[in-house]
Amino acid sequence: MSKSALSTFRAKEEEIEKKKMEVKEKVQAQLGRIEEETKRLAFIREVYIHTYICICFGSWIYFFRMELDALADPMKKEVSVVRKKIDSVNKELKPLGQTCQKKEREYKEALEAFNDKNKEKVQLITRLMELVSESERLRLKKLEELSKNIETIRIA
Repeated sequence: MSKSALSTFRAKEEEIEKKKMEVKEKVQAQLGRIEEETKRLAFIREVYIHTYICICFGSWIYFFRMELDALADPMKKEVSVVRKKIDSVNKELKPLGQTCQKKEREYKEALEAFNDKNKEKVQLITRLMELVSESERLRLKKLEELSKNIETIRIA
């Protein structure tokens, strides 16, 4: 695997990780809003209950009940919208997570193949060095023999 392909692969992995983090941050933000809205609804319900108990007259009770219902209804709708958005984001997260896992597996497989080829290369280089050394040794031996032959011819 070439360096450029590996760097491209890593860049894509980083991009997936970045998108994953963005979606996660969005979900966290939505969850924070839901918690706030839930607290506000609890407060409104509490006020509603206290108001209901404190006011004894029917017309006042009816008036405050209407006012509190008007406050509670928009909150319910907004909470519903936020929950739907969370469901939507969760649906988007699932395939992104699967893609991320797939890319991680592909990366590990590519890295393993790269390491195997690298080991093979090192073995071949080692074998080449052995062959070159052996060749040089044999050439030196042959040169020594030729030198001895020349010496014997000179003496004779």
